[in-house]
Amino acid sequence: MAKYDESSIKILEGLEAVRKRPGMYIGSTDKRGLHHLVWEIVDNAIDEVINGYGNKIKIVLNKDKSVTVLDTGRGVPIGMHESGKSTPEVIYTVLHAGGKFSESGYKVSGGLHGVGASVVNALSKWMEVTIYRDGKISNIKFKDGGKVESKLKTIGTTNKTGTQVTFMPDDEIFSTTNFSFTTVCERMQESAFLLRNLTVEVIDEEDNRHETYHYDNGLADFVSYINENKNNLHKVIQFEGLKSEIEVDIAMQYTDSYNESILSFVNNVKTIDGGSHEVGFKTGITKAFNDYAKSNNLIKGKDGNFDGSDVREGLTAVINLKIPEKLLQFEGQTKGKLGTPIARTVVESVVYENLKFFLEENKETALTIIEKATKSKEAREAARKAREAARNGKTKTSKDKVIIAKLAQATGKVAKDNELFLVEGDSAGGSAKTGRDKVHQAILPLRGKVLNCEKASSNDINSNEELKLLTYAIGAGIGPDFDYEESNYGKVIIMTDADVDGAHIQILLLTFFYRFMRPLIEQGMLYIANPPLYALDYGKTKEYIATDEELEERKAKIKGSYKIQRFKGLGEMNSDELWETTMDPKSRSLIKVTINDAALAEKRVHVLMGDKVEPRKEWIEENVDFTMEDNFRR
Repeated sequence: MAKYDESSIKILEGLEAVRKRPGMYIGSTDKRGLHHLVWEIVDNAIDEVINGYGNKIKIVLNKDKSVTVLDTGRGVPIGMHESGKSTPEVIYTVLHAGGKFSESGYKVSGGLHGVGASVVNALSKWMEVTIYRDGKISNIKFKDGGKVESKLKTIGTTNKTGTQVTFMPDDEIFSTTNFSFTTVCERMQESAFLLRNLTVEVIDEEDNRHETYHYDNGLADFVSYINENKNNLHKVIQFEGLKSEIEVDIAMQYTDSYNESILSFVNNVKTIDGGSHEVGFKTGITKAFNDYAKSNNLIKGKDGNFDGSDVREGLTAVINLKIPEKLLQFEGQTKGKLGTPIARTVVESVVYENLKFFLEENKETALTIIEKATKSKEAREAARKAREAARNGKTKTSKDKVIIAKLAQATGKVAKDNELFLVEGDSAGGSAKTGRDKVHQAILPLRGKVLNCEKASSNDINSNEELKLLTYAIGAGIGPDFDYEESNYGKVIIMTDADVDGAHIQILLLTFFYRFMRPLIEQGMLYIANPPLYALDYGKTKEYIATDEELEERKAKIKGSYKIQRFKGLGEMNSDELWETTMDPKSRSLIKVTINDAALAEKRVHVLMGDKVEPRKEWIEENVDFTMEDNFRR
């Protein structure tokens, strides 16, 4: 058993003024930063589970707005540290102090290298830590951002092990201190999927809610959860392997959709930007399917080979690696991309060997997937020929020329500085074209509601006039061929009316971008314009108001008479108003479209935009409040 005691704790540097610059440590002081505090403490508990100590984590959202995280790991060491302070005091007050810098403490770790616990303490009004270890119950208390209120002392005896941390976020630092039960549950459910021996309990004391997560089949259950309500082509395929000290766990399943969804994790940390393990996975499955198809005479010659995109069409896969600290390399500070070179070779080998064996033993499933890949290959080649013909000017009809004429292009030559506005209707399009910055802003009016792309193929897109025009305007391809670096614009902005129809068009466009131009979202290039609902005139002042709540606040402060104009659509604004409120980079408000949780996004898009009514109805009834029309806008 690995040694984990006072000597395992190493200090790299003293605690900086975290409270003065919290964004440097947790990213932001909004709701996302608030929840980051929970993840930091939870990560420490999960590292215990990963290393084989304890199998239960309990999170309680207390009535007083504090949070408690309890694990059944080894318990924080309670002896005196070499610095002369108790070890818990060092861990919770000194930046970069922890057992993850010493191989004797943790073999595998996914946390932020000892930064977490002390940063959470620094950003809290108070923190209390209770430790169950060495037959004792020990307790230490902090206040005012990490000051010791009560030194470590023994308060009882026990035969349990573990650590309990309760902290109260400082409302003078965070814009909100209201934790989301749903957000915590979604994150902890993911952890339970990744660690099949883990049981997680989440309790909301204020609203009396309770959830427990435990999955005996681990990643197989994860894939089944993502693909729930989809038409699956076979049972989930799951396999594991251990090579060069790297543990590989993979589950995968094909559906009848046209989209791929690959989620990857390293030491329980989500690698949202992929990395060497995803490259190895993609190489391995492509090689396995091509070799199977060749050996069974399903393809002939080198030109008959499947591309990677062919064998990944309709694929949902989850990749989870455990990599020892000494081999672990991430690209960038956010740990979004794995850089460990050997991980590519290991994953490719594990995938190829296991998948090749599975295909040989499951002929019916193999042929079903090969048939789907073959159709993808044929569609890809047909699309390539069509693009080549278009580039050579052979297929431009009078209809195509009309389509191109609809686009009011920007004259600027630097693509990243240019913006494409997708505008609802010709009326708003006319105002936008007149009021825009012609050098940097292009306008594309869209007629009506575009195609629901949840069940569409690239061929369906190419035959749809509005989406064909949109693809032409962006100029970076579509589907597997999409390359965000080839985009004609640094920003693509969806600009619709602030009503139910406008919200529906937004959702349809977001589905299209998510399914066929996802890198545009991942690179932070897709936005939603936020036009005002009202114009408020009083005295010599004219204000534009975005919400009903803001309108009531402003009305209450105005002395004297005022006039309110309600904008029912962008077309009601003249070009000057549209420019000033919605298009001028100096005064407009844009919402950046992001994907924080790929698994959740995949599931939500399918539930809301798929062809099965019942799951969509259930989600809407649970999550949408129909008491106000403008809820659709939010």
